[in-house]
Amino acid sequence: MSNVRANRVGEQIKKEITEIIQREIKDPRVGFITVTAVDVTGDLQQATAFITVYGDDDQRSNTLAALEKAKGFIRSEIGKRIQLRKTPDLSFKFDESIERGNRIEELLRKLNEEDK
Repeated sequence: MSNVRANRVGEQIKKEITEIIQREIKDPRVGFITVTAVDVTGDLQQATAFITVYGDDDQRSNTLAALEKAKGFIRSEIGKRIQLRKTPDLSFKFDESIERGNRIEELLRKLNEEDK
């Protein structure tokens, strides 16, 4: 039962984080970000937001640093927008699944070209 609630809260937090980053964060280090998923623990105490950043490694590290700096502001905004007893602690991680999928697709394309 709590897993279903954690998933619903995670989706709501994902929506709110996306809106906050797009409309409220004014840090120039924050580039083009996509929040791909938010995992919330069963007790709703911690939330991990998985993000993808368009750009090179330098832009990715700058964006992550900016998000870490704005974490308190993002958490307080989520607390105002979502009615929870306690707002979860936030952490940000890069979502490597898209890059991994692109790499696999590229390898498969090369294998198909070699076979022909």
